[in-house]
Amino acid sequence: MVKMVSHGKHIAIIIQQLDKFNPEIQSMEDFLNESAKMLKTLNVTEQEFVLDTLAGCIKYKSLLDVVVNAFFVRDGRYYLIPERNLYIAICYLATFQLEELGLRHFSRIVKSLDTAKMQKFLRFFFNPLYLNTWIKDEWSRFYDALYVKENWIDPLLRWQPRVQQLIEQLTDKLSNHTTTVKTSTVTQPKEFNLTVAKPRAIPIPLPIPVLEKGLPVPPSTYKPPKEKRQLEQIRTQNRRKAEDLLLKANADRFKCAIMKSEKAENTQYEDSMKSKFQAQKVQRKIDNIPIKLNAAAILREGALYQRKMEQELKRIENLLQGAGDPSEFLEWQKQMRDKDLEEQLAEIEYRRLQGKLSYEEAVLAHQNVVQENKKKADLMREEKADLMHQYEEKRLQEQQEVRELVEQVIEGHKNAKEAKIKLQKYKQEIVQKVCEEKEELRRQALEEDEEKLRKRSELIQQIRLIGSLPSIRHKFVDLTETGGHGLTCEMSIVELRERLALLKEEQKAAEEEKRDQIIHEKQAKEQLLLDKLDQILVFRAELSRAAALKQEEEKRKPQAAERPVKDERILNLQKKIVEKKMERKKQEGLSKITPQKSSIASRKDTFQRNHWNELEDSRERQFKIFQHGFMARETAQRMSAYEEARSGAKVCAL
Repeated sequence: MVKMVSHGKHIAIIIQQLDKFNPEIQSMEDFLNESAKMLKTLNVTEQEFVLDTLAGCIKYKSLLDVVVNAFFVRDGRYYLIPERNLYIAICYLATFQLEELGLRHFSRIVKSLDTAKMQKFLRFFFNPLYLNTWIKDEWSRFYDALYVKENWIDPLLRWQPRVQQLIEQLTDKLSNHTTTVKTSTVTQPKEFNLTVAKPRAIPIPLPIPVLEKGLPVPPSTYKPPKEKRQLEQIRTQNRRKAEDLLLKANADRFKCAIMKSEKAENTQYEDSMKSKFQAQKVQRKIDNIPIKLNAAAILREGALYQRKMEQELKRIENLLQGAGDPSEFLEWQKQMRDKDLEEQLAEIEYRRLQGKLSYEEAVLAHQNVVQENKKKADLMREEKADLMHQYEEKRLQEQQEVRELVEQVIEGHKNAKEAKIKLQKYKQEIVQKVCEEKEELRRQALEEDEEKLRKRSELIQQIRLIGSLPSIRHKFVDLTETGGHGLTCEMSIVELRERLALLKEEQKAAEEEKRDQIIHEKQAKEQLLLDKLDQILVFRAELSRAAALKQEEEKRKPQAAERPVKDERILNLQKKIVEKKMERKKQEGLSKITPQKSSIASRKDTFQRNHWNELEDSRERQFKIFQHGFMARETAQRMSAYEEARSGAKVCAL
C-alpha cells in the first residue's frame, strides 16, 4: 500500500505527467521510461503505482474520454479544462483498479483531493442509469458488448452501493464545513494630550456686491421662428400639387400593349451577353442646363478654353504651312497594337493550359502517394499489435512484483506512530519559544510609537505659536508712479492707458482704409468673372454641337468581329491535358478505397473541378472584354481625331 499522506502528491505527479504526454511525438514506452527516470526519488511501491496508473490512462484513453467529456457537458460546465486529467485518473482507478486497491484505499485517495469536485464526479459516474444506458453503449463501440458488460459495467454496479456511502460522506463534509477565524487583541485608541488652542477672532464680513438688473428676456424667445412657418406652408403646397398631378396621371394613363414576361426577356438578354460582349460608351444626354459655378471654377474653365483655342490656331497654321497627314502613322500603329494583342492573348492561353496540365499531373501523383501510404499503414498496424502483446505480458509480471512490495510496505507502517508523537512534542516546544519572542518585540514597538507621538505633539505646538503672530498684508499702489526699476522705457499705468488709446484710434483708421481697398478689388474681380462666363457659354454651345455630331457617327459605325487566337503550343498542351485526364480516370476506376475516404476524395475532386471550371470561365470573360475593349478604344481614338480635325476650324472662327 501507499502512505496516506502521499496520496495527493501521487495524483499530482500523475496529472503533471499526463499533461506532458503527446502521442504524436513519442510512443507510450518511451514516455513511461522517461517518467520512470523522473520518479527515482520515490520508493519502489510508489513508483509502480504511478507508472501503472499512467500506462492505464494512456491505454484506455478512448473509454475514459467518453465519461469525462460527458461530465464536462452535463455537470462540470463550470470546471476548468486543465483539470481534465484529474478526472481521467480518478475514472481509471474506479473502473480498472477498484478491485485491487479496495474501497478503503480508494476513499483515502478521493478524500485527499478537492471534496466538491470528487463528490460531483463520483455521483455522475456511479449513476446506475448512466452505467446501464449510454456509458455501456459508448464503450461497446470500442470493445465487445459482452466483454464490456461482464468485466467493467457489472463490477461498477456491484461497487455502487458502497461508493454511494462514500459520496454521502463527502456531501456531509461539504455541508458541515466551517471556517475558523483567529481572534486577535483589538487595539484600544487613546486621546492625544494636546493643549487647547486660543479662540481666533471673528473676521468682519465683507459687503455683498449689488448686481445690476439684467435686461428682460425678449418675447421672440418663446415664439417659433417665421422661417419655420414659411417652410411648412411651402411643404403643404408642394404636397397638394403632387396629389393633383397623381390624379391627372391616373385619369389620363396610356393604353399599353401586352408584352412578354420580364423573365424571358432577362434570360434572352443574359444569353446574348454571354455569347457576345461589346464594350460601348455610356450614352449621355446632351443638355444645356445652366450650372452655378464659383469663382475658381469659372477662371479654371476659362483658362482651359483659352488654351484649347491657342492649340487649334497653332495646328491650323502648321496645316497651312504644308504639314503631313498622320493617317498612315495611325494605321501602322493600329496594326502593331493588334499584333501585340494577339501575342498577349496567345501567351495567356498558353499559361492557362500549362496550369491545367500541372493540375492533372498533381492529381496523378497524389493518387500514387495515397496507395503507398496505405501499404505503409498496414505494416505499421501489424508491428503495433506485436508490441502491444509484448507489453501486456510485461505488465502482468510487473503487477505481481508490485503486490509483493505492497505487502512489505504495510508492515513498515506500524512503526510510524511513535515517531509521529515525538515530532508533535518537538513542534510544541518550538511554538512556545516563538510566541515569547513575539511578545517581546511587540512591547518594544509600542514604546517606540509612544516616543514618536510625544515629539510630534511638541512640533505641532511650535507651529501653532508661529501661526498666531500678526502680519501686515495690505499694500498701497499709486497709478501715476513708475516701477522704479531704473530703466529708460519705464512708464506709469496712467501713461500706458493713454498710449493704448492712441494705438486703438490708429488701428481703426487703418482698418477703414483697408476695407475701401477690398471693396474696389471685389468689384473688379466680379467684372472679370462676368466676362469669363460669357466666353465659356459660347465655347460650351459649340462643343455640345460637335459632340452631338460625333455620337451620330459612332452609332453608324459597324462593330468589330472577334478573331480567334490559336497557336501550335496551345494545341499540343490541349492534347497532353486530354491524355492526362484519361490516365487519371483509368487509375480512379482501378483503385478501391474505403467508402468514407472515397466520398471525401470525390467531394474534394468535384470541388477542385468546379473551382477550375470557374477559373476557366472567368479567364475567357476577361479575354473577350479585353479584346473588345481594346478594339473599341482604337476606333474611338481615330473617330475623335477625325472629329477634332473637322470641328477645329469652326471653334477657331468663333
